[in-house]
Amino acid sequence: IEVGAGDGKNFAFYPARVEEVVAVEPENGLRARAARAAADSPVAIRVLPGLADALPARDDEFDAAVACLVLCSVPNQQRALAELHRVLRPGGELRFFEHVRDERPLLSVLEHAATPIWWRLGGGCHLNRDTASAIAAAGFETESCERFRFHMGLLETIAETHILGTARRPAWPQTPATP
Repeated sequence: IEVGAGDGKNFAFYPARVEEVVAVEPENGLRARAARAAADSPVAIRVLPGLADALPARDDEFDAAVACLVLCSVPNQQRALAELHRVLRPGGELRFFEHVRDERPLLSVLEHAATPIWWRLGGGCHLNRDTASAIAAAGFETESCERFRFHMGLLETIAETHILGTARRPAWPQTPATP
């Protein structure tokens, strides 16, 4: 499952071994463009309407999930991650590429101050989210998480810090430690 598939730009990168992708996109115009991109994809892709915090899927339905530049803009990041956890089978993999809050104190303060304006102009994007911590808090075990700066232009300087990684839903239920 790919959450927030946008216009389907990621579809060309799925390897041939992928049997099917369910691409969820809430915005009508982007979803229509994703459907056109799905028709040209080397793998089978179903494009569905839906929201990240209420995925149109059964529990434990998917082997893998993709979140690409979407967890910054979902209204409730914790609910979206809980939904991804729900629809992934135990042992399933979450692959993510997201821009996140910068670790440098001055830029972090600037991101926090700019978020209310950026959010309105940038499709609900929150500059000040600590998505790596949110993924772990949602019950995923992070296997890799590379933090880097990706600078596309002057305006994007404030949103240049990104993470790229893989996390996994634990294969077995976690039991709380006893004192």
